[in-house]
Amino acid sequence: MLGNMFTHTVHVPGTLAANITVVFTVPVDCTLIHASATGTNSNSGLLILGNTSNDDAYLESASIGDSSAPAEFAQSNFVGSQFPRLLKGTVFSATLDFDGAGGTATQNFTLSLTFLEG
Repeated sequence: MLGNMFTHTVHVPGTLAANITVVFTVPVDCTLIHASATGTNSNSGLLILGNTSNDDAYLESASIGDSSAPAEFAQSNFVGSQFPRLLKGTVFSATLDFDGAGGTATQNFTLSLTFLEG
């Protein structure tokens, strides 16, 4: 934890052969203030962020970074150009379409989320 900020990072090694969804329960009331995502190759991966009620409530389909250069997502990228506000107990979900619409599969996917507590 960094002051009243915390991060949640996920890494999936190897060349993906299917979509993945990562879910976790938010431990405190918080706001998503930043996300970054990449693969180590030139890929067609697409990321959505949401919750179990609406899988793209926070970030609609967006391309992840290529060749270990993360794509970054902040207020202007989030739905409604607003920082997503999450209540304690919200089941957060991050879904990666590993190859977009049948493009190049993502290799060594990394996602980092930064939240502001309170």
